Amino acid sequence: MTSHALPLQPAPAPTADRATAPTPADKPAAPLHGPQERLPVLMLGAIGIVFGDIGTSPLYALKESFLGPHPMGVDRLHVLGVLSLIFWSLMLIVTLKYVIVAMRADNRGEGGSFALLALIAPHARGRRLSVILATLGVLAASLFYGDAMLTPAISVLSAVEGLTIVDPGLSTLILPIAGVILAGLFLLQSHGTARVGALFGPIVLVYFATLAALGIAHIAARPEVLGIVSPTWAFAFFHHEPRLAFLAMGSVFLAVTGAETLYADMGHFGRKAIGLSWIGLVYPCLMLNYMGQGALILGSPGAVENPFFLMAPDWARLPLVLLATAATIIASQAVITGAFSSTHQAIQLGFLPRLRTFHTSVKAAGQIYIPVVNWGLLAMVLVLVLGFRESSRLASAYGISVVGTMLITTAMLAFLIFRVWRWRRWLGGLVIGLFLAVDLAYFLSNLAKIPDGGWFPLLVAAMLFTLLTTWATGQRAMRGRLADTGMALPLFIQSAAGSARRVRGTAVFLCASPDGIPSALLHNLKHNQVLHERILILTVAVGEVPHADPARRLEAHPLDHGFTRVILHYGFMDEVDVPRDLAGLDLPGGKLALMDTSFFLGREKPVPALRGRGMAPWRVRLFAAMLKAAESAMAYFRIPTNRVIELGSQVEM
Repeated sequence: MTSHALPLQPAPAPTADRATAPTPADKPAAPLHGPQERLPVLMLGAIGIVFGDIGTSPLYALKESFLGPHPMGVDRLHVLGVLSLIFWSLMLIVTLKYVIVAMRADNRGEGGSFALLALIAPHARGRRLSVILATLGVLAASLFYGDAMLTPAISVLSAVEGLTIVDPGLSTLILPIAGVILAGLFLLQSHGTARVGALFGPIVLVYFATLAALGIAHIAARPEVLGIVSPTWAFAFFHHEPRLAFLAMGSVFLAVTGAETLYADMGHFGRKAIGLSWIGLVYPCLMLNYMGQGALILGSPGAVENPFFLMAPDWARLPLVLLATAATIIASQAVITGAFSSTHQAIQLGFLPRLRTFHTSVKAAGQIYIPVVNWGLLAMVLVLVLGFRESSRLASAYGISVVGTMLITTAMLAFLIFRVWRWRRWLGGLVIGLFLAVDLAYFLSNLAKIPDGGWFPLLVAAMLFTLLTTWATGQRAMRGRLADTGMALPLFIQSAAGSARRVRGTAVFLCASPDGIPSALLHNLKHNQVLHERILILTVAVGEVPHADPARRLEAHPLDHGFTRVILHYGFMDEVDVPRDLAGLDLPGGKLALMDTSFFLGREKPVPALRGRGMAPWRVRLFAAMLKAAESAMAYFRIPTNRVIELGSQVEM
């Protein structure tokens, strides 16, 4: 087992209590969940949650294009060229790539990197291709966390900086106010978003209406900006100043950040509601505002210092700051919620150890709270705010993780289009070629940001990628090591039943593989030399679908001598509750009674094997630390603490 191998379907640690082998519950079925509300209600919710990130881009995108790391003059060519780039970037990346193509790739209604990986994984042939696809999926998820740290920092900071337009003397309050807002936002996460979520749509709706109104007022004075819908202005910009235009793309891309959220949040609102909201409201409002900013700075070049807030009359600037701040808080909330969901999916798919997770809504299973993720994000966001201190400096770090995620999504979509959907080659080649050309251009342009802060999200992504792959590889190595020392289950049952003394009650032994023997069962027999009257060998199987069919949750196979093999099927977004789903199970001798049942869990301690025989020693130590920090199996699977017995051992890796 090499230290860098990454399984496509990462297996859990042998004591841990999941398996990812395909099971009957993983077969395609009709979606078991999904938006059931009326379309207008879903569209309002999508406006409030999905588009908060991309909707706050006008606060800084155009300003950074002219004042960022590569400043340029405020003249007709540059202004109209940049606006044309923004218009066509939103058209190609958001409308064509995500709304029209990517959102067709739903895994039983769910979207996002892990959902897309689970969708294409069964069609991968050959270990090398499987490893490549898995690596791409994990890398995309790792890059997302860098975005989740930067979005709240740059959004809130850019909104609060509007106070300096109201009164320059308020500049010293920018950092304290931004810090208090961000801290308050993360402190409220444990209460869930169910109550305040109803307010998100109307607030952001007012925000988008304000964007459009401000833009229209200035477009009327300089209607020439409407000409940017023609790509000729973008081409003219590149023709006259190709180097500057290429570098400017790094700042122009800030107008597109948040596009990946449309795909990630598809399961909450549905493809139709998100698509209609984008095409019918969000895209027009954004472009009206961008064109209004362009008209403003064409007439008053000095307004490029902060064109978003300077579009408003003096009396409206403070209310605009408050409205923009509310919008950035909502945008940050959406990213934080996405981080919780991505972490939950990573845990269920076996890329992260179990983490304490709270469900904050009895109606919406997707509303969860993970404390370690919440406080980790808060710490990093505050470090970013205090370290960079200005939204302009943060903009230099922002974007590279997003475009990296988009590039990976394009690569995974290419596999989906050619291998799964089987489009005609000329059509698939045209679509993927266009996406790759746009993504690569923006990726190469954003590489220029690395010395100015772009290294930060890349460093975060590298650290998270190491954690995710170490956990997946460690689980696979540990399972393989224990399998080498195991024996066939029928042989074990015949041998054990004839020699061990039987005691009253029911014992449940958790096992990662539906074909294996739990290590806790072997150790219990070896040291205690007894077997219970009824023994359940339980596997919790997390399939490659977001939600498994509840009607097929429980699968039981009676064996000889009081043994029963039980498999509980879950999707990677389902809530696991072992006692609830085992309650009332029919067994020889009567139904399962939880108060008369003991749960035996194995706890292995990984140790480095001899040199050259297993994982690199540093990765074994990292895996051991992650295993130690994981939430206990009894808490994760909701097993009563007074019914659990743990047995430990050491495993060379």
